[in-house]
Amino acid sequence: MKTWNEILALGGTYLAEKGVPDATLAAELLMARLLGCGRGFLAPHLAETPDDRHLEAMRRGMARLVKGEPIQYVLGEWDFRRLTLGCDRRALIPRPETEELVTRVLKFMRARFPDEEATPPLVVDVGTGTGCIILSLAREFARPADFLGIDISPDAIALAKENAVRCELADRVKFVVTDGLDDFDEPETVDVIVSNPPYIRTGVCETLDPRIRDYEPRNALDGGVEGLDFYERLVADALNVLKPGGGVFFEIGEDQGPALQKLFFDAGFDDIRIEKDYAGHDRYASAVLS
Repeated sequence: MKTWNEILALGGTYLAEKGVPDATLAAELLMARLLGCGRGFLAPHLAETPDDRHLEAMRRGMARLVKGEPIQYVLGEWDFRRLTLGCDRRALIPRPETEELVTRVLKFMRARFPDEEATPPLVVDVGTGTGCIILSLAREFARPADFLGIDISPDAIALAKENAVRCELADRVKFVVTDGLDDFDEPETVDVIVSNPPYIRTGVCETLDPRIRDYEPRNALDGGVEGLDFYERLVADALNVLKPGGGVFFEIGEDQGPALQKLFFDAGFDDIRIEKDYAGHDRYASAVLS
């Protein structure tokens, strides 16, 4: 019988030969998931011999990876900032770029609402998916606030609710199935709008990596002919629902900065910012309603 160390070596080589990205890392993550430990705690187990149950589960996981399924879906969970979230085909995979979007929103909120005695702000995450953005905001913003995640997909909302329970945040965050901000009957009720909406051009969707194209939900990717459909709608809606001084925060495609800047400017927003990710690409657009 082979040890875990031998299985990792063979598995990493096999996955690499089949074109699986970061093959060694993927094999280690599968092993860590099966053993219920972090990847950094594998060393004490490497000389052990796995039982048949773990060995078969490892084989099944590698087979799914070879077919092109993303590692996040195979594992069924993924880390995002301070949270470990359930992750499956009901919603887009949380990505590091989106973690930085949360950082920008938190900075704005802490400056805008420094007083715990003030009326709690209402924060709305549009297209919440796994709930990664709004749950992270609820975990990391220490002062009182109302957090709402909305999505047109009932499946995504079901996953987000599961993650709220998993992260012990179900009492702080509410999730609702709805199509955008149309259900907000009262004007000037929202303090912060944040969204990582679909922004890939329709014509580009079919050219995406199969691990994205064939597994992640299309309605979380396709942003229309120019990739701007959801931004145009959300900016228009923000004019109705935001309080004066309220902020809008978007994740954007790397070539969409000029279009978002114009969209905010034409709508009369102030403090318009187009900011880059760690790779040097335009990735975040934000503005404040005067």
